[in-house]
Amino acid sequence: MRVRPVGRSALLIECRDGDEVAAWRAELWRRREAGELRFVDIVPGATTILLDGVGPAAAELLTESPAPPAVSAMDGPLVEIRTTFDGEDLADVAARWGVSSLVAVERLTATPLTVAFCGFAPGFAYMRGLPEEWAVPRLAAPRPRVPAGAVGLAGSYVGIYPAASPGGWRLVGQTTQNLFNVREDPPAFLPPGTRVRLVAA
Repeated sequence: MRVRPVGRSALLIECRDGDEVAAWRAELWRRREAGELRFVDIVPGATTILLDGVGPAAAELLTESPAPPAVSAMDGPLVEIRTTFDGEDLADVAARWGVSSLVAVERLTATPLTVAFCGFAPGFAYMRGLPEEWAVPRLAAPRPRVPAGAVGLAGSYVGIYPAASPGGWRLVGQTTQNLFNVREDPPAFLPPGTRVRLVAA
């Protein structure tokens, strides 16, 4: 782990991989709730965590801290997302996996997912859990419009579009679940650490 200052009041923690990000995110959240460290925001990424609103002594404290324990697959609240698996790229994903579309859906519904971080758009959750050998590339050219609720794959991540937007993920299905509401706390329905299961509607 490496800690780097960002601006006047932020730190960037550079991690080895997504597992280390998950472990540090959980540990930092625990320390903030316990009052051991003070910061405004914890923003995880693919291999980094940004801490905003930290004091000057935080970097030294973090650098001297032992590595946190790995996050269990059973940690975090569980959310089920009812999904209609009729995406226009489902057959393509199945072919890349060397299976039928039915088996591809069975894989997706049987795989426990965890929200690693949010990005791209408000409420867009990048979910880990697919094996690396199931990774699929983004489209060569993004679609000009992907509908809200579209469930897609990119690399080894699963994501759901919270609003209509351009996008290059391979679409496997659709959900009616509302993923972002500014009147809720938190506004994102799937914040980092949430466990997710896709359930065939």
